[in-house]
Amino acid sequence: MKKLFFSLVVFYSVQIFPQIFTDWKNYSDMKSIKSVVTSGNELWAASSGGVFNYNFSSDQYKTFGKAEGLFGTNVNAIAIDNYGKIWFGSSTGLIDVYDPSNNSFSTIRDIFNSDRANKGINSFTVKGDTIFVATDFGISLIDSKSFFFYDTYFKFGTFPSNIKVNKIFLSNLIYAATESGVAIQKQGSTNLSAPESWNVYNTNNGLPSIRISDVTIFEENVLASSDKGIYVFDSANSVWSSFIPSLNSTAIINMFVAHNKLYCISSNRLYEYSNSNLNELFNSASALRNLFYSDNFGIILSTSDGVLTLNDNKFYFPNGPAANQFPQLSVDLNSALWSSTGNDATGKGILKFDGNLWTVYSVSDYPELLTNSFFSIYCAPDGKIYSGNWGKGFVRIDGNSITRFDASNSPMVGIPGDGNFIVITALGYDSRNNLWALNFDAADRNNLAMLTPDNLWYVFQIPAQQGRVVSQNKNLVIDQYDTKWFNADNGTKGLYYFNENKTFTNPSDDKSGLLTESNGLNSVDISAIKVDRRGDVWVGTSRGLNIITNTSSIINSANPQLRITSVFALRQQVITAIAVDPLNQKWIGTNEGLILVSSDGLRVIANLNSKNSPLLDDRIESLAIDEKTGKVFVGTKFGLNTFETPAIKPVDSFSGLFVYPSPFIISDGSQLLTIDGLIRDSEIKILTVAGKLIRKLETPGGRVAFWDGRDDDGNLVNSGIYVVVASDREANSVETGKIAVIRK
Repeated sequence: MKKLFFSLVVFYSVQIFPQIFTDWKNYSDMKSIKSVVTSGNELWAASSGGVFNYNFSSDQYKTFGKAEGLFGTNVNAIAIDNYGKIWFGSSTGLIDVYDPSNNSFSTIRDIFNSDRANKGINSFTVKGDTIFVATDFGISLIDSKSFFFYDTYFKFGTFPSNIKVNKIFLSNLIYAATESGVAIQKQGSTNLSAPESWNVYNTNNGLPSIRISDVTIFEENVLASSDKGIYVFDSANSVWSSFIPSLNSTAIINMFVAHNKLYCISSNRLYEYSNSNLNELFNSASALRNLFYSDNFGIILSTSDGVLTLNDNKFYFPNGPAANQFPQLSVDLNSALWSSTGNDATGKGILKFDGNLWTVYSVSDYPELLTNSFFSIYCAPDGKIYSGNWGKGFVRIDGNSITRFDASNSPMVGIPGDGNFIVITALGYDSRNNLWALNFDAADRNNLAMLTPDNLWYVFQIPAQQGRVVSQNKNLVIDQYDTKWFNADNGTKGLYYFNENKTFTNPSDDKSGLLTESNGLNSVDISAIKVDRRGDVWVGTSRGLNIITNTSSIINSANPQLRITSVFALRQQVITAIAVDPLNQKWIGTNEGLILVSSDGLRVIANLNSKNSPLLDDRIESLAIDEKTGKVFVGTKFGLNTFETPAIKPVDSFSGLFVYPSPFIISDGSQLLTIDGLIRDSEIKILTVAGKLIRKLETPGGRVAFWDGRDDDGNLVNSGIYVVVASDREANSVETGKIAVIRK
């Protein structure tokens, strides 16, 4: 499989440190299947999270997303043309065509780039070299060799223009299942762009509903499925009547004819009809979406829980996240990613990804969780994992042990009206490993709860919230002075801070305050808060980014005057997430993509979006960074992106330099030598073997630095052996390496 490689290189003016974003990958839930086709011993499935291929012979899966070249994410339609290419249609109007012969994708953007409000691709039908495309606005015809659109039908008879077409059936005529009824090509008509070339049928002609999901021919009868059963067409009288009366109250999703039998599905049942007899073949606990029949594999169902083959009653789907919802992300000590999944019935539990396999902590396997509605996640520095639930308190995962904390074993209180319904929106440790839990709306106003390492509980009211109507507390962070920062989304909105002064039972010395626009915030609609490596507090709002720089004044002053500045480069941006990398650079999630800014926020280093990178979506839901590897995790509503960066946590002490590639071949100066194994704030010198200084480099502070093969005058060096010397600022700790340079 050819991977889509994306890199963005930005050079600092004072040192060589490129921002190279490589090894892009995407992960999404591919169990929600929209459509299926087979080819030989392979199955292709379109899902809400991309596409996968399964080989029955090798028992191997291949997944396809943006990182592999598939630009459409929420894929509705799939078909195989007469040249063996696989066509994928998405809800955004993108059409991707995969050629297995050379592992390449081509993307047809005509519909996607149009100014139409509704662009979805609903299904494909293949005839010769023509692909008939059922869309949200009509029928388009595409040449399967040239990808040229040679016709589009926007209006059928007296139906409204630009109606949604769900399915197309081709015989000697064209039959279209639409949201306004059935449209059938008139016998002998050739100019199908003309509305009068179509006969149209709706409830005036006997159809029980205008919402037609599918159309087919069975035993020379034209059938149409609807949300009120299946109806048959009487062409002599141009009327429709019930074909299977026992299904008249059943919404039929689609039909398939094979071996003189009619198969059809409702949302949870599969039926077989032949010789005037209707049999229910299968009652599904999963939602049924589509039906396909293969002579090799029999009946294949697209379901909400994967591809189901009835021959072996087995579900097929690749390993992946259990949901495409990533409200919060956190990375543990072993570089595994943990994610929450939602605050309602759509929640799927707690997700863990170790880089290879996804693990789901859900009620089905861990009944002590009680529900799957986990909204917050926190990987603590002692290896424990905490996750807040929407209604059931929070859980602690410690190895194989899961402990739940709620109203039955803690002083936490739930929302007004239901003291047991405890919503924990954020969790975090202070400097002494006390766990702090932020309560969404505690009825007793004790919105902060603390659990010590000795399992002692304390709860706190926030003085700044007293006398105010406040609820919907979110986004807890704790700075180096153990000040707790969070925001309230309802009532008296704004940024709250609280410091108990390390006296858990003496509220008289508590420090607390509220910051709003009057204090310098650009908005009280706060969506993200983060403490950086200098101790500054970064606050993301609906109108940009604020920085609070003198947080020590909260504990050192009776009347703290906090300095709040705005990041000019991100003014008016809707901020959705913030993450800090080992170089103290800030990754900023917005509604329009992902932005990397310098440590002080004065410079935009990179700006990534779904058009110039493999990002799955422009709206960023959550962010996390693995300091050990430089990997960035990006949560979106269409799945998870990961990519590698050179911003890696430095080593504590030198233990050898890893310098590569070796030999270092330079020609035009675009090549880079990687110097790995640096301590914080290393200085680097490039010397000849005779000891002559060729280049002096300052590193940004991480484990990795780069050399472009040039001397201090900007000239490419000659071929030869060079010595790389790395040291701390005072040259008390030194490490060396050698590299062979070949100049071409």
